[in-house]
Amino acid sequence: MQLPLATPQVRPLTVSELARRIRDVLDDRLREVWVVGEISNLRQPGSGHLYFSLKDRQAQMAAVMFRSANQVLTFRPEDGLEVILRGRVGLYDVRGDLQLYVDWMEPRGLGGMQLALEQLKRKLAAEGLFAAERKRALPAWPNVIGLVTALSGAAVQDMLAVLRARWPVARVIISPVRVQGKGAGPEICTALAALNAITAVEVVIVGRGGGSIEDLWAFNEERVARAIAASRAPVVSAVGHEIDVTVADLVADWRAPTPTAAASLVVPDRQELRERVAALENALAACARRRLLLCAERVVAAAQRLKDPRQVLQTQRQRVDELSERLATTAVRRLRWARERLGATEARLDALSPLAVLERGYGIVRREDGRVVRRAADVELGDGLEILLAEGRLKARVEEK
Repeated sequence: MQLPLATPQVRPLTVSELARRIRDVLDDRLREVWVVGEISNLRQPGSGHLYFSLKDRQAQMAAVMFRSANQVLTFRPEDGLEVILRGRVGLYDVRGDLQLYVDWMEPRGLGGMQLALEQLKRKLAAEGLFAAERKRALPAWPNVIGLVTALSGAAVQDMLAVLRARWPVARVIISPVRVQGKGAGPEICTALAALNAITAVEVVIVGRGGGSIEDLWAFNEERVARAIAASRAPVVSAVGHEIDVTVADLVADWRAPTPTAAASLVVPDRQELRERVAALENALAACARRRLLLCAERVVAAAQRLKDPRQVLQTQRQRVDELSERLATTAVRRLRWARERLGATEARLDALSPLAVLERGYGIVRREDGRVVRRAADVELGDGLEILLAEGRLKARVEEK
């Protein structure tokens, strides 16, 4: 096919000029559009801008939401989320692509704040901040209590009234904050840090009255949840009415349905303590009476069994006399028996004694070296001998064998 030649009356457009004309038409006709679609291929580089595709079952379009617009979102966009967008259609000159420039976004079917809340709950739960094992016990007798609340609200007056009535010995330190609106979250974090810096503070109550989800939103902020989790002292959350459950309630060590209930939770009731002490005193007195009665009965029983000491002493003296007589009799009998055995032994020794043999006319012959001569072969002619008699000794010499 032969293309027509350009004539001098018609100047061809450059690509840039054509792109600008298309962009001008789009800006004029599609300056503001509302679109429903599903997010896919979401990415967020270091610049903070959001790049994604918006699609339905039949088509898709590239979209971008610059950081200045997405930083005010209350939720975190993610793939698969169906949203309603407001923006304009424009042309990205560099590639000639049509692109949807988004300046507002809201989840479809679920409010952005509610979605952000659910996303934050899943995140903190995965980190273990809601785990029961990290919850701490409250002090039984607190001396110093910290309050993080608004000075202008009814909640602080209700809490102070309950604390004074139940446990007036406790000292209360109030760290006032805004409990709703812009800037409330950072103030709550600062107040918690200030109270935790006071080492005397033993427990902290973070509370306010009820309200809408928007009014309570400061207690759903991630930074407030992490400040509560990082608290040195146990934290009691008392935000809103019982039906309102915030992230602060889930992270705190204890949750009370109302500020008044929180004040009742952290301190004992002095009247109840008085009644309990009185009951314990009565129980102790009754126990003491029972013990005294039991001891008295034991004393009476022991007294009945106890004999006259003089009678016991007389019995023991008689027993000593009997034992003394038995000892003397036994000693005499054993001495006689010992003497008899000694006499018999002496008789046997005398019978075996060589002196007794000598008395019968015998003698003991010994050589000069002292050895006893038993045989003639034990001496030689001329050997000197000594003869031991019953009375005296004789010297002799061998002249014949």
